[in-house]
Amino acid sequence: MTDRAVCDAGRDDIQRLLEQALSRTVQSLGAYGGGLALVDPDDEVLTVHLGVGLPLEYATPLHRKRLSSATPDPLLEAVRERRLVWIASSEELVRRYPQPARILPHHALAVAPIVTGDTTWGVLLLFWPASRPAVLDPVERHAIEAAAERFGRMLQGAAEAGFRLPPPERPRTLPLPRYPTVSAAECQAAVDYVARLPEGGCALGLDGRIVFLDPTAAELLGGEVGDLVGQKPWEAVPWLRDPRYEQAHRHAVLRQEPVSLTAVRPPDRPLLFQLYPDPTGVSVRISPIPGERRGPNGESSATGTFGTAGVTQADRLPGASMGIDAVYRMIELAGALAQAADVAEVIDCATDHSMLAFGAKGCAILTTESGRLRILSDRGWNPDIFPIFDHMPLTADAPGVVALTAGVPLFFADDEELARMYPALGGMDSGMAAWAYLPLVVSGRPIGACVLGYEWPHRFSEEERIALLSFSALIAQALERARLNESRTRLVHSLQVGLLPPSLPAVPGIELTARYLPAGHGMEIGGDFYDVIPLGPEDVVAFIGDVQGHDASAAALMGHLRTAVHAYALTGADPGQVLADTNRLIADLDPHLLASCLIVRIDLAGLRARVATAGHYPPVLRRPGEAAEIAQIPPGPLLGAATRSSYPVVDLALPTGTVLVMYTDGLVEIPATDPEQNLGGLVAMVDRADGPLEPLADDLVRQGSPYGGRTDDTTVLLLRVTADRRNGHN
Repeated sequence: MTDRAVCDAGRDDIQRLLEQALSRTVQSLGAYGGGLALVDPDDEVLTVHLGVGLPLEYATPLHRKRLSSATPDPLLEAVRERRLVWIASSEELVRRYPQPARILPHHALAVAPIVTGDTTWGVLLLFWPASRPAVLDPVERHAIEAAAERFGRMLQGAAEAGFRLPPPERPRTLPLPRYPTVSAAECQAAVDYVARLPEGGCALGLDGRIVFLDPTAAELLGGEVGDLVGQKPWEAVPWLRDPRYEQAHRHAVLRQEPVSLTAVRPPDRPLLFQLYPDPTGVSVRISPIPGERRGPNGESSATGTFGTAGVTQADRLPGASMGIDAVYRMIELAGALAQAADVAEVIDCATDHSMLAFGAKGCAILTTESGRLRILSDRGWNPDIFPIFDHMPLTADAPGVVALTAGVPLFFADDEELARMYPALGGMDSGMAAWAYLPLVVSGRPIGACVLGYEWPHRFSEEERIALLSFSALIAQALERARLNESRTRLVHSLQVGLLPPSLPAVPGIELTARYLPAGHGMEIGGDFYDVIPLGPEDVVAFIGDVQGHDASAAALMGHLRTAVHAYALTGADPGQVLADTNRLIADLDPHLLASCLIVRIDLAGLRARVATAGHYPPVLRRPGEAAEIAQIPPGPLLGAATRSSYPVVDLALPTGTVLVMYTDGLVEIPATDPEQNLGGLVAMVDRADGPLEPLADDLVRQGSPYGGRTDDTTVLLLRVTADRRNGHN
């Protein structure tokens, strides 16, 4: 496949080419399954698009991951750090990524970033069975990285041709090709062979549905072949309705290991189930256990690789059962909500999990605002329907209002049930055929509602209603916590803004711009400070600094520092003297905190600058016609480190057109990255930038943490000398 073929293809053809390439990649690398997850730059999420060799709902229970999420995750780590992530065992998965490990019992997996130039397109996922070695040798690593590069070229070619794959509601899953194919005669011979055996033979697809079973297996299960084919055993056979049986299939598929377990067919017939997986499905051998000891209720203990999975008569639940997949998704939801820092993340978690765990087509989150219903999110619904309900009075007779104000859940299995209770809604085209209105209640107080819509009529069993109400309770607690966090964060940020200059002064002869970004999560006060002070028509001081800590004491010290530097600079003192005087003031205050500071005093008449630093990163300097470089400034001690300190001053030439970039450590000291490499990247970006400073400032802070996840606040202060004051030109 060539890049030219990708450019010439249409959107459907590109999808097909990606599917073919993924299948070939999985097979050539000896994996049993794989997937393709792509970055959606608009929503800043990573979405699983394709999977082969295993159900993607098994492989990635949450198929949409917000790139700014703070939860340790191998997919997000590969995207952020642009490096291959290798996990050699399930034990390593638990140690490094505890939350994903709760529901992904893989033995070995690799996540390779798909990158071309400065663009990260997504990741390539590959899964191996427990039989493979734990070490990823250099040849394998190179092959995986080369495969990711091929996908990068394909996606880049598609983008250049004007095609972009939209995020799917659900991942598209494909079976691995089967080689070789067999004739009809061989198929018949295989069926005859199985029929002669005393045991029952059954084949399950990767999704757990029966694709073949012989009459003996059907008899042992107590059903007919025609009724059982296409069904999942734990859903079609009443005495197998226990999550442990679905878990056994899940374990076999994801670990590619044989599993054996026993069950009792009523009233007292013990059966042995042996599962043998491969990348195309699972073969199941069902055989009676002669002479098996049974308890008074006919119980029988399970044996084998998987462990205990026996079921007693008392264990069996009547009616439809929520599958083990839904149970896992509830576990994943609880973990994800514990990490959600804001309302948007809570809504993302609720929407993703409702669609995957409960099969909903749409999910809406409602709340109140000024005595009216307010719709926070409405993914999956007809876009024309919600403007009718948004800002509806809370006195209106509508199911969403009832759920929100009274805290009463409402379930409608079809249009007829909805129209019977709310006639005005009966003929409305919402694009849904069944609805669940779930109140969001905290401490007995309704704070909102979650509305799930289903594409087809849907009978809600008692067990499903209980699960949905548990789901809504988790959402309610997380939503209330997120709203409180956002309120506190707004308060903190308003305080932060009050400690920073509201705007930079207009200085003839200098172009100025600055950016400040608080840390990605939490409600701590940042320690960064900066300012620009015109001392005269041709004399300007710019400074930037960072206080240790992120609490009220740090904020108070930051205010003192900014005021002190401001005051001492206005006396006309040299930058080194300003730092020395400020250091003595800090020592007198004795805050038990340290701070860094960089001061640049610019002489526009002489086109020179005097620079001194107190343990702060030196500026990046780019003179006209020269490469960008880090200015060589001898560092003085941090402010507050010693009572009396001296700070050497360096004289720098600043010819017209010179760009000076000052920054705090949050720009380069990013978790799990090399600060020296980040400094090199910063210098390269400044070297390439020839235009205005505004877009350069945006690019710098974006490149410093492209998808959020900052653990420290980040500040950049940029200036360019635009006038040759010696010749009177501006």
